[in-house]
Amino acid sequence: MSDILEGILARTRRSNVRRARRAPAPPAPVGRANGAIEALRRVDAPRVIAEVKFKSPSAGRIRERRAGEAVRLAHAYVDGGAAAVSVLADGPGFGGSAMDVRRVASAVSAPVLFKGFVLDERQIDLAARVGASMVLLLVRAMGKPELHRLVAYANALGVAPLVEAADDAELDEALATDAALVGVNARDLRTFRVDPDAAARQLEAIPADRVAIYMSGIRSAEDFARVAAGRVDAMLIGEGLAREGDPTSTLRGWFAALARASA
Repeated sequence: MSDILEGILARTRRSNVRRARRAPAPPAPVGRANGAIEALRRVDAPRVIAEVKFKSPSAGRIRERRAGEAVRLAHAYVDGGAAAVSVLADGPGFGGSAMDVRRVASAVSAPVLFKGFVLDERQIDLAARVGASMVLLLVRAMGKPELHRLVAYANALGVAPLVEAADDAELDEALATDAALVGVNARDLRTFRVDPDAAARQLEAIPADRVAIYMSGIRSAEDFARVAAGRVDAMLIGEGLAREGDPTSTLRGWFAALARASA
């Protein structure tokens, strides 16, 4: 598993070279960032970013990809209480596409995260064009100058950058940017191992003025409650909901169990 991320990034760089040859002019600012940021700030219960995800390099097929399934799944998530929807934009590794992002963003009122392996401004332009309110930026995927440049570019375009870290050093890098959304991935993308305790500890270091997002590894009401008890504004939940036959009922059940435990 150790070279999966490197392979994905190499493929993305080749795709970006091809994209540069035919890229249109950058779009005008879209002004979606503030709404997305506020939608993810915790009030009582944590918010949920539920992910449209059909497969992954580690898990294989997660959900059958049928015509219209991305939109059906997004509606199911929002009906279950999700505050935002994440959509995989990577095809070879995750079975997604920018068109999936466009379809979902056009179909639901919730903010949509363009989740891909973003390495340059043209990909952020694409995210804005297809209706995304947020774009994922991986600390591990780039150097410090590139990360700061892309955060600034996304902010100026009005698409909220969600900067993802996977260890203490990466979290320091994320917090040094101007990103309001800071995520901690419990899954190491080089090994695909999940360490929820380390992620919970790292989330505690995120200042209150940032939106703290827990990412990966939530598969049950017990996982949901455990993460909710800590410093978290929102949780990004992918496979744990995408595998469900009725994700609406599953998510509603997790929220209901949390409310009963807090009463």
